[in-house]
Amino acid sequence: MATVPPPALAPLSIGPVYVGFPVVQAALSGYSDCPMRVIARRLGASYTLCEVMLDQFLLSLKGRQRTSHFLYLTDEEHPVAGQLMGAEPEQFAAASTKLVEAGFDVIDINFGCPVKKVLGRCRGGFHLGQPDVALEVIQRTRDATPAHIPVTVKMRRGIDDSAEARDNFFTILEGAFARGVAAVTVHGRTVKQRYIGPSNWNFLREVKQFLGDRIVLGSGDLFSAADCLEMMRQTGVDGVTVARGAIGNPWIFSQARALAAGLPLPDPPSLFEQREIIAEHYSLAEELYGVDRCAVGMRKFGIKYSALHPDFEQVRPDWGKMHGREDLQAVFAKWYSEDRPGQHPDPAIHRGQGECGA
Repeated sequence: MATVPPPALAPLSIGPVYVGFPVVQAALSGYSDCPMRVIARRLGASYTLCEVMLDQFLLSLKGRQRTSHFLYLTDEEHPVAGQLMGAEPEQFAAASTKLVEAGFDVIDINFGCPVKKVLGRCRGGFHLGQPDVALEVIQRTRDATPAHIPVTVKMRRGIDDSAEARDNFFTILEGAFARGVAAVTVHGRTVKQRYIGPSNWNFLREVKQFLGDRIVLGSGDLFSAADCLEMMRQTGVDGVTVARGAIGNPWIFSQARALAAGLPLPDPPSLFEQREIIAEHYSLAEELYGVDRCAVGMRKFGIKYSALHPDFEQVRPDWGKMHGREDLQAVFAKWYSEDRPGQHPDPAIHRGQGECGA
């Protein structure tokens, strides 16, 4: 998609937290752990969000080695947000305290997840259908969070396309800022849509016009650097959160920075450049999860990274068979030993495949 940089791409701040370049990495359940966030930061993301965590899970967390990665942060990640999801307002408050103690700079409330099992437990996007409960969640979370830590909310544009859903959305939106929320992220699909059909960017423009100077981040259908700038240009939102488009393609952030500076779109990373970052990602995961545990978790990342390889269809299955560092080296030897040009990933690979928080 051809794009024209916004006339004034202002740096982003969320309350007292300075972010800078307004293209950031979204929270992604099962993906946006510390290694993914660090790689994104090193390649140009100014701000990242941790994968969504259940309030009940956080309150029961005992610091065991197998679960310690959920609250693991590094110095180079800041600013970084922790994202909360749950059903009961009082548990949000206690869980927010746990995230603050862990060192997160921003607390984000998830009212957007459209996954069926989440909705069935009255979590995520379910709250968009009950404004009173949603606003109580926000109030309790804001009250329990220190004043210097911003609280933000992630929303979809409603449960569905009904007039009632629209009214509920704007009731929660206005009430959120009245209760001290510093910013909202709005995804342009409804909860009912999940990840099917296009994201409604016109609705994002309407939300930004409605809120004026208050901070709005946009989400939905951001699969390239050009998409990120085009959303800001079309809608006027203050920033964008890249979700599925960042999995296996952290270069999207440096590419967006180049376009925003008026430079041509950089070439996709070559196979040697890809190999270097994948190896770096694997080492970070190995350090966090241990030698025996990291490989299985890295399979899904390898599969996503393979979309940048010119022989994607042939490379992808080998990533799915990885059991350890020897298999990593075997994939490198077979598919990344010659420094060939890479390719920009096909957005069709991601469309229809959702990760909660996206």
